Amino acid sequence: MAKLAVNVDHVATVREARGINYPDPVFAAGIAEMAGAECIICHLREDRRHINDRDLRLLKETVKTRLNMEMAAVDEMLGIAIDIRPDMVTLVPEKREELTTEGGLDVIAKPDQYRRVAESLKNKGIRVSFFVDPDPAQIEMAHRVGGDIIEIHTGHYSDARNELEAEERFKRIVKAVETAHSLDLGISAGHGLDYINIKRFSVLPQVEEYSIGHVIVSKAIYVGFEKAVREMMEIVKGF
Repeated sequence: MAKLAVNVDHVATVREARGINYPDPVFAAGIAEMAGAECIICHLREDRRHINDRDLRLLKETVKTRLNMEMAAVDEMLGIAIDIRPDMVTLVPEKREELTTEGGLDVIAKPDQYRRVAESLKNKGIRVSFFVDPDPAQIEMAHRVGGDIIEIHTGHYSDARNELEAEERFKRIVKAVETAHSLDLGISAGHGLDYINIKRFSVLPQVEEYSIGHVIVSKAIYVGFEKAVREMMEIVKGF
């Protein structure tokens, strides 16, 4: 049975739009856990555009399930992760000019850098996930440099303009899942998934966890955060 990991970044985005201290992503994380979420995700970006250092420290102190820190594979973030000790770290690409993460890591381009970061984290007991496009070559390299888990970037699938395009892009995800499963990697998926397009994933029992944030925060505007989380939980647990 798949798990739901709730990303609270965009609760912080709303807060930062006014430069005040609410809504609080830490409080939202507590509601998500009470609604059944089995992991909380936050992305500490180098520019601190949403989640900040205070949020990360309080999440570490208060999250009762698991805390997944998303971060760029740079020394500043590595030092913070080793200090905070989240349950796991997901290495993600990061560009200052992007609105949101645009694609997966190019692990093949910098294997030595990613191996060094992964080893440093694992030496502190932190599990390491690589956020990659549904590309078997990238998945195999992530495995070679020390990844425990692969998070498959589903953004291109989610952005499909029609059913035919969605089906073709989903086939690439299926192949990626098969590759990761053959390497005995943990498998999660996320980016752009919503209450409708996620249903296609019911045919992929190998996917252990779904990382979802923006659509839950968006729906919470209408129905409340707890209900938005519970409705996504019902879908994921039906897989």
